[in-house]
Amino acid sequence: MTDEMKINAIQREKYLSKGYWKDITLLDCWKESVKKYSEREYVVDDRGNRHTYSQIDVLSSRIASYLKDMGIVPGDCVSFQVPVWSEFIVIAIGCLKAGAVMHPIAMCYEEPDLIHAMNKADTKIYFGTAWFRGKDYEARLLAVMDRIASLRHVVFLDSLGPVKGGFTTYREILETYGPLPKEEYGRMDGLCVALILGTSGTTGSNKGVMLTHSNIIFSEEQFNRELGLDENDIMFMPAPLNHATGFHHGIIAPMLLGAKVVLQQKFKCPEAIELMNREKCTYSMGSTPFIYDILKYLEKEGGGIGSLKFYLCGGAPVPEDMVLRASSFGICLCEVYGSTESVPHVFVRPQEALTLKERTSGRPLEGIQVRAVDERGRDVAPGTVGEEISRGPNVFVGYLKDREETDRVLTDDGWFYSGDLCVMDEAGNIRIVGRKKDMIVRGGENLNSNHIDEAMEGCPGVADHAVIGMPDERLGERICAYVVPEQGVSVSLEQVLTFMKEKHVPKRYWPERLEQIKEIPRTGSGKVKKYLLLEDLKKRG
Repeated sequence: MTDEMKINAIQREKYLSKGYWKDITLLDCWKESVKKYSEREYVVDDRGNRHTYSQIDVLSSRIASYLKDMGIVPGDCVSFQVPVWSEFIVIAIGCLKAGAVMHPIAMCYEEPDLIHAMNKADTKIYFGTAWFRGKDYEARLLAVMDRIASLRHVVFLDSLGPVKGGFTTYREILETYGPLPKEEYGRMDGLCVALILGTSGTTGSNKGVMLTHSNIIFSEEQFNRELGLDENDIMFMPAPLNHATGFHHGIIAPMLLGAKVVLQQKFKCPEAIELMNREKCTYSMGSTPFIYDILKYLEKEGGGIGSLKFYLCGGAPVPEDMVLRASSFGICLCEVYGSTESVPHVFVRPQEALTLKERTSGRPLEGIQVRAVDERGRDVAPGTVGEEISRGPNVFVGYLKDREETDRVLTDDGWFYSGDLCVMDEAGNIRIVGRKKDMIVRGGENLNSNHIDEAMEGCPGVADHAVIGMPDERLGERICAYVVPEQGVSVSLEQVLTFMKEKHVPKRYWPERLEQIKEIPRTGSGKVKKYLLLEDLKKRG
């Protein structure tokens, strides 16, 4: 993969000279944490598993022994399709010890996605759960194995159902392999690719984002430092671990500190609150729907989460009233912004969450540059809408086997063009106002769908909502609102328009069509899959 990486030479020397990039790997960081915090708990999950750093060290070394025995050499790719379980972490660290590139795959991947992702990554070994939520994942993989040319071996976790095809099981590896000796660990360096993450796929496409050890270590060390976290902090993570939020902030950030992470395999609000209280979680991070549900539950049922200092909220803009509601329960709600390619690099500092005059995504981490630019890449004035671009030691080094797409968004001098529209103030805080693709062009007027979505917040009877542009022969596009009604309630377009009128929302932002749906389709990081809503709209006619 080295020949596919795109790293600006001047920026590389700058990052190395400033110490942003170091000659260490994630494995070096892991060994240091095990040495310092051997008997501290590292991971707890909602399936009853509790593991210290030393216990994860032994388990992952057995996985590494298997990988080496199966012929894995540094730079080979290992794919794993595992839920938010402690086993995910064991496999990931086992990959680090063998020198393998980690390639976590979303649980939602169907046959075409598996074929595309693993062929692109040249996957040598696949780990997966045989069953999950009543679905036969073994049968799914069996259907595509012969179309993944590089795949040599398959391992299944059998905790939720039997493995029928005679494959090696995760349990068998732990029972039959001894820990890999340290002198046999795979050798890598900080600028080697450590991880391939699939993009969220809000447009229906999925790319493999290459991230180096140095990218990830810088991102999480800086994040921990600016949040003031230490080994006594406890992270609650309900988001998928194959996304940047779950992987970087749920697994790596606590590990660098010797801290603990508490995993919930599927977010369920009452159970999440109980789990956070029982484990005394001090912070969490996830998409807006998670904290929305938590606040709604606390307001209705009472109680609180006394240990929770702050909740970092990404994936979508955070309404101002939600920040105030969270504060009433002692939770500091801070918006975070970033992407898989430029892992959350802008955020609201907890001490500033209630004092900022306007809703904002915050300002960049130290060492990361952010600009708002026009179509020609020129800086726009403060207060003017422009495309958000970023450059820094956290920015990815290219899309796997897709140089054309890499060059389209990552310039030769290291700037990543996000495709997101923002407004920057004089202090460097940015406010995300939508995607370039989120603009609804109605009769020649550009209307931001996220702005309309925000205006609908708080509408009685509406549990969730999303706004898209629907094709129109005369005007080009019109405004269509998708709503998820609260249980036992029906919502009409007239009700929404009355609400917006009472809020004095300008008429040009009023939806012209309303569709009810059971659930707004979102990525694991909380972004709305608008292409699915457009497909649904075509079917509805």
